[in-house]
Amino acid sequence: MPPEISGVTGPSPKEFVGDSPGAVVRRLFNATRPKFFPASVLPVVAGTAWGSAVAGSFDIVVFLLALLATVCVHAGANVLNDVGDESGGTDRENVDRIYPYTGGSRFIQTGIMSAHGMARLGISLLAVAAAAGLLLLLIRGQMVLWFGLAGVLIAVLYSLGPLRLSSIGLGEAAVGVAFGLLPVTGAAWLQSGVIDQQSVFFALPISAWVAAILLINEVPDISADGATGKRTLPVRMGLSGTAALYVLIQLFAVGIIVWMSIVGSLPPAAAVIPIALLFLVYKAAASVRRGVKDRQGLTKGIEATLGVHTVGSIWLAVCAVYAAVLDTL
Repeated sequence: MPPEISGVTGPSPKEFVGDSPGAVVRRLFNATRPKFFPASVLPVVAGTAWGSAVAGSFDIVVFLLALLATVCVHAGANVLNDVGDESGGTDRENVDRIYPYTGGSRFIQTGIMSAHGMARLGISLLAVAAAAGLLLLLIRGQMVLWFGLAGVLIAVLYSLGPLRLSSIGLGEAAVGVAFGLLPVTGAAWLQSGVIDQQSVFFALPISAWVAAILLINEVPDISADGATGKRTLPVRMGLSGTAALYVLIQLFAVGIIVWMSIVGSLPPAAAVIPIALLFLVYKAAASVRRGVKDRQGLTKGIEATLGVHTVGSIWLAVCAVYAAVLDTL
């Protein structure tokens, strides 16, 4: 076990002891790292808003099933990622983590759950996602199968197997697809039956925002990831390169929204909030350049990045609904 650093570095096992149903549920729920669930919930909300605007109707059953499937894939991926990082030694080596944002749930390292128990939980969550996907398949048809298979495949390959996308510099792009492009376009298609160029463009800013979350979260883990062969983009690019890439990703998101406003796919004012959020992006990028030496600053940078994703995703959903209302007037 590596030496601990000062401050809160992991969950306290005392908080999660007990065999009562309530204690078990609490333990299993927190093992999934629920603080990051907005990264899967909000893309489904935004995609549903876009699809409902296109269709002129809203199917709540389909929405709830899509939400369940997406969150379970996300939760399962988080848990399996912890298993994969424990197997590779990454989380055990990580003394620079900023809990609860980086370095995993710490449930294995603190003895709250075993690696076997975590693997079983991850597989169970993916099974629930598959069950919800099966119901959607019966309701909406074969296209659901391809969306579901793509999501589950990315969730597994991100952390496990011979590829381990997170270790070869493709983890950030994979997460952008899994928690942006797939759930947004998938949720939109479930409501409208349409996948077109505009729905893909609508998904791209959310893909960028979620990729930025992963990118900045990897900064405190650079030493541990590099020491154990997990060559994420921050490991490969260093602090300055990662900060530059972080800014480019955020500017890409804003650029897509500006373009959609110009061509009339979104209201003219759609870019106002994303542009205003660039102030947070600038401060977060500065914290990336300083790295883990400024733990407080980097923590605020991570929280700001989560905030950009949350506010931006909600704003895009509102813009999609507003545009639909304008079309009916």
